[in-house]
Amino acid sequence: MTNAHFEKARRHLSRRDAVLKKLIATIGPCTLRYEPDRFVSLVRAIIAQQISTKAARSIRLKVEAAVGSKGLTPKTILSTSTEVLRGAGLSTAKERSIRDLAEKVHNKVVPLDALDDWSDEEVIEHLLPIRGIGRWTAEMFLIFSLGRLDVLPVHDLGLRVGVQRQYGHAEQLPKDKLIELAEPWRPYRSIATWYFWRSFGAVPQSE
Repeated sequence: MTNAHFEKARRHLSRRDAVLKKLIATIGPCTLRYEPDRFVSLVRAIIAQQISTKAARSIRLKVEAAVGSKGLTPKTILSTSTEVLRGAGLSTAKERSIRDLAEKVHNKVVPLDALDDWSDEEVIEHLLPIRGIGRWTAEMFLIFSLGRLDVLPVHDLGLRVGVQRQYGHAEQLPKDKLIELAEPWRPYRSIATWYFWRSFGAVPQSE
């Protein structure tokens, strides 16, 4: 993802959707940032599951401190005790998920460095066997680590609430209606999603 991609996406979305045109004019340039370290990105996505962005950042910083100066890697996770990781704020389920991820990456079961040429769905299907990783987590990885521009995380609460508020709907749209609404956003549904996130709060996995 580059500034040129973002500018092209802004022009496309503004032409195709009047609500997004107004939202883009209000918010300004897209500042979506991606995490090139794919293992770190998945750890961050797991930590962020079902909690606020602020809480996720707090726990992430504590986990990073717990594993030491070598940073978040499969080896540092595997060499850190369950008690230490739990003491950093990870729930039992998330500690087990991150440890399972570390084991699978360390043992080359999940080849994080070989995903560039895979389709979005191929990446998602390969990540789902990891304990605790569902479609939402895999989609966050596609957006925030692989830099995929056309991901629509239809189960993401932030996107659903953002769309509801900006379009003035009484209720959140069902999945099929959200997909239909977002069709004109292709091939920049990730960027459109970022604007709806920003319309009312923080962006997942952001600083």
